[in-house]
Amino acid sequence: MTDPSLLVTAMTHVLAARLRAGWPDDHPHDPTRDAARDPGRDRGAISLEQVLWFVAAGVSVAVIAAILWNQIRDQANTPIDTPSAP
Repeated sequence: MTDPSLLVTAMTHVLAARLRAGWPDDHPHDPTRDAARDPGRDRGAISLEQVLWFVAAGVSVAVIAAILWNQIRDQANTPIDTPSAP
């Protein structure tokens, strides 16, 4: 079974990369920036699509965590068969 903390770490990195991709690398109010050079570049506003991706990723992490927690709890609550001597 995979360690749940690895899954959380991986999802954190994916979300951080996704959010970083939507933000400009330089300062949004840089007067030397030429808008004609890069017309399709976002200037820092977060789009509805990015918000929905973030929400979907958060929900999926919560669902996976709940599934894993239920499996761990069920396994912990199963009675232990104590061996008996013949």
